Amino acid sequence: MSIQELTQALLKFRDERNWAQFHTLRNLIVSLNLEAAELLELTQWKSEEEMSALFNEEGTQEALRDECADVLLYLLLIADKAGIDLLEAARSKLEKNAVKYPVEKAYGSSRKYTQLED
Repeated sequence: MSIQELTQALLKFRDERNWAQFHTLRNLIVSLNLEAAELLELTQWKSEEEMSALFNEEGTQEALRDECADVLLYLLLIADKAGIDLLEAARSKLEKNAVKYPVEKAYGSSRKYTQLED
């Protein structure tokens, strides 16, 4: 399924329930952040070792999958509402990041682009 097909299925799901009335850009952005917080909650108080073991468990893997899906679905609704082509936006952002983070400066570094040495 393509992004466009998924978006169309999502819009159909939304429209069948008459939920578009609640989907202002602000509400969608708030909802995206709430879902991202639920994704983050899966990691709360856990070490890296606990995380690695935890996500091999079926129930936790399903929770991670569901929260990732919720984030994606809200992002699709936001992009639709704002008229953003997500694939083009992602491609453009990768190009911008390639300039900000050239391999020779950023390789193996977690520093922000403003802190990379010349």
